[in-house]
Amino acid sequence: MDPEIIEVNCPTCNKTVVWGEKSPYRPFCSKRCQLIDLGEWADEEKRIPSKGDVNDLDDWSEEEISH
Repeated sequence: MDPEIIEVNCPTCNKTVVWGEKSPYRPFCSKRCQLIDLGEWADEEKRIPSKGDVNDLDDWSEEEISH
């Protein structure tokens, strides 16, 4: 019995990628697409939506931690 072949689309370029050991960058098709996606997160072009404008770290300060 052959295992089911799962295919996904690369989130960056939409190319079909086989989900398995032969695709080390899955769900991306290549290292290039993986790095493009990482750069978009780092530049805050992508983000996870939150329930408001308040960030959990807004009340954080080094003075509170060092005491």
